[in-house]
Amino acid sequence: MDNHEQCSPTECADRSTLVSEDGKNVKSVLCQRCGSKVLCPGVAVFAEKELFLPAMRKKTTITQSEGSVDGDKLTAHWLVDDMYTFENVGFTKDVGRVKYLICADCEIGPIGWHCLDDKKSFYVALERVNHA
Repeated sequence: MDNHEQCSPTECADRSTLVSEDGKNVKSVLCQRCGSKVLCPGVAVFAEKELFLPAMRKKTTITQSEGSVDGDKLTAHWLVDDMYTFENVGFTKDVGRVKYLICADCEIGPIGWHCLDDKKSFYVALERVNHA
């Protein structure tokens, strides 16, 4: 059995295996596609905020027109307040006032979201990453 856990909707509802008592990530956060480490344990805080993320694909196919983009409204995220906390993350070009977070190694994404108006909020969707 694979020891990488993906946050299914059921597991996202019961986050006790992923979130510590002080609200931080217990496990490493990994790319679902290539397994690269995105965040080390204990560096991100669990946050609930409804954000729209386009469907997962390589960064070259993320389009500018949000109205026609397939995607998901996700609410469970890891919140990081400094971009240098990440072990491995890339950013798309600006899409309006947003930059999407992608895996820097395989360029799959978006795995997260960053609004240019808030320099200290970087969100990684639990449903878009694995945990180990």
